Amino acid sequence: MTNTILSVAQLTQVVSIGQSDQTTTLLKNISFTVQKGELVSIVGPSGSGKSTLLYCISGITRPTGGTVAIAGINPYQLKPNQLAAFRRQTIGFIFQQYNLIQSLPVFENVVLQQRLSHQQPQRAEIKQLLTKMNFAGQIDGPVATLSGGEQQKVAIARTILTDCDVLFADEPTGALDSASKAIIFTYFKEMVAKGRTVIMVTHDIELASQTDRAIVLKDGQVQQIVTEPTLATIYAALDQVV
Repeated sequence: MTNTILSVAQLTQVVSIGQSDQTTTLLKNISFTVQKGELVSIVGPSGSGKSTLLYCISGITRPTGGTVAIAGINPYQLKPNQLAAFRRQTIGFIFQQYNLIQSLPVFENVVLQQRLSHQQPQRAEIKQLLTKMNFAGQIDGPVATLSGGEQQKVAIARTILTDCDVLFADEPTGALDSASKAIIFTYFKEMVAKGRTVIMVTHDIELASQTDRAIVLKDGQVQQIVTEPTLATIYAALDQVV
């Protein structure tokens, strides 16, 4: 039985430039696999295609070419209702821009995925989770009044509660202080210890050095995949992309 949870083969993404007939290639023939229970980081300079890659391999943005399989399923071959169910049951995604509903209070934002999956939210569990994350806001207060860092904690809490098989995270700690960052990363490690998989785009090389593998991108291509990365080996790989 295979232990592969994500398989990416010859992935390409070409987009149009404005209203013209010109195009630009954001991703070029990217191939790699990720195993169950791995914590994988995606690093590279700005504009290298990190977020584009994450969106394409997570079933959010259809690539121009190549294939993606999550738990043996190509999400782009599913019907819309099947894809929605697959995302709720298998995939979690932490967005860089949080994707919170500003008209809903903190609690309802956190439990949104649970409600969509017809689960019964446990208020005490959610309060405990937010407390562990050093959340400084009010659980029944509006998210619109929160700082970027506090909104990021709400978005992360929402995803953690889904207990997904594969978590995709786009700069999940970018707005957090060092203490909160360490707490969130501990949650990721706990997920991996339970056999879940975390794939994270990050500019934080210190965090990337604590992952199982670091995928280094340059100009939309995989420059190098660093196994058991350290600060030194990631910086050495990044030096080659400048």
